[in-house]
Amino acid sequence: MTTEIASTTLGSLDLSRAPLALGGNVFGWTADRDASFAVLDAFVDGGGEMIDTADAYSAWVPGHSGGESETVIGEWLASRGGRDRVLIATKVSQHPEFSGLSGDNVAAAARASLGRLQADHIDLYYAHFDDESTPLEETAAAFSQLIDEGLVREMALSNYTPARIDAWLAIAEREGLHRPVALQPHYNLVEREFEGGLRDAAERHGLGVLPYWALAKGFLTGKYRDGATVDSPRAAGASEYLDDRGRRVLAALDSVATAHGVGVASVALAWLREQPTVVAPIASARSVEQLEPLLAAMTLDLSADEIAALTEASA
Repeated sequence: MTTEIASTTLGSLDLSRAPLALGGNVFGWTADRDASFAVLDAFVDGGGEMIDTADAYSAWVPGHSGGESETVIGEWLASRGGRDRVLIATKVSQHPEFSGLSGDNVAAAARASLGRLQADHIDLYYAHFDDESTPLEETAAAFSQLIDEGLVREMALSNYTPARIDAWLAIAEREGLHRPVALQPHYNLVEREFEGGLRDAAERHGLGVLPYWALAKGFLTGKYRDGATVDSPRAAGASEYLDDRGRRVLAALDSVATAHGVGVASVALAWLREQPTVVAPIASARSVEQLEPLLAAMTLDLSADEIAALTEASA
């Protein structure tokens, strides 16, 4: 049976005032401490509420060990005293010291994240990637226990297949465990594979969707165009979208952005926000300047014709 969900809620978490999650992958990496603090301050001052990170950010960087993003966010929270003004989402399974989703690892990783975040609870805690070497019953029970202990408010899944989502929810129902309330998939205007079985699973189980790479590694900001050179660690990945289809998408975005007097990124995020099951896109910013179009997307309303034109351009 399909469970209807409010378009802006994730269990007890309400994003109705701020349907956007600020991606924390850049904090402590391409945004240093001062730049990260400036972005976080501007995000909250601009009405934002949810900050999305993971314990593994940014272990892929030479000299980093994981937890850098959480540490910066924790230092910001401690210096601003604003824990009650934001919702913190983080993830487990990929940290080099806390790999996988065994029950003991989930519990230990959550406490390590709380230490770095300098917080007493996590608002939304994700299983970052599936761990098929651990019985799903064990993982589901570990997450549920964290809620019982008051360390986590709500639980969620990221990068799971429809079959494994079904299995987790069946276990939760059978064992009387807390249920996941959210799903974080790869989804944006030029990456639309989510619109098949994964979206069906989200609808089936009432999971609110928070898409990552909502701006396609920066391509949907509009700065990656023919003849343009962009200094960014993501430039190679974003440039892969610059084909005939990508150019059609940019042209459609340009048209809508001009009509509303906003940036291309604002339009791309607003389109995503209007898709079935989506509660809030996730997007990151290395600077306050990059943040401005993200904040604008929270209140940008597109017409049905504009949404249809963008959808057709990306088909």
